[in-house]
Amino acid sequence: MNQIIDHTFLSPQATVTDIKRLCREASEQGFYAVCIPPFFVSRAEIELQDTPVKVATVIGFPYGYSETPIKVAEARRCIEEGADELDIVINISAVKSGEWNYVKTEIEQMATTVRLKGKVCKLILEMGVLTEEEQQRLVEICNAVRPDFVKTSSGTQGGATVEQVRYLRANLHPEIKIKASGGIRTSEEARALLDAGADRIGTSSGLAIVQS
Repeated sequence: MNQIIDHTFLSPQATVTDIKRLCREASEQGFYAVCIPPFFVSRAEIELQDTPVKVATVIGFPYGYSETPIKVAEARRCIEEGADELDIVINISAVKSGEWNYVKTEIEQMATTVRLKGKVCKLILEMGVLTEEEQQRLVEICNAVRPDFVKTSSGTQGGATVEQVRYLRANLHPEIKIKASGGIRTSEEARALLDAGADRIGTSSGLAIVQS
């Protein structure tokens, strides 16, 4: 279980002390990555430089409605500062407005930006607020673009469910991995999501999950 957890702390009140503790816990527990705000990427990179733990951060978080050039610039800056993986919130406002060309173009640009630097691209879809049609359209776009991961949610608009993960695994290209994130607090919840097809678990309850 430990090796598939992104040990997460994305509170707007996060401090350097919090991030140092998160990194220490991730190293001690053998978690796959820490997932932290962009402000702390360079600090986490220093804390984890002698460990196998990856540095993941968030782009366009939490609502995704920054314009594409801003997201691209944020991604590039985070990569320069040491991010290994980027969890990118898609533009839900564009999705809800039916601006599918914009949505696809942004996803293509973000995936390309991350790939060119040899890093991992995770797209956050916010499954809990999408209609069935919107889910289908986004899956089609993801299958065309092939990000490394699709992530269920940011955790701010509903958490991951077994049904969401099953849907994604049944409809995404096999090469695209799934990160379940949001509201995962117990080992039973994490195991159910893994059994449904998740490859990675994003949680702020990593210690409780592995110690239960």
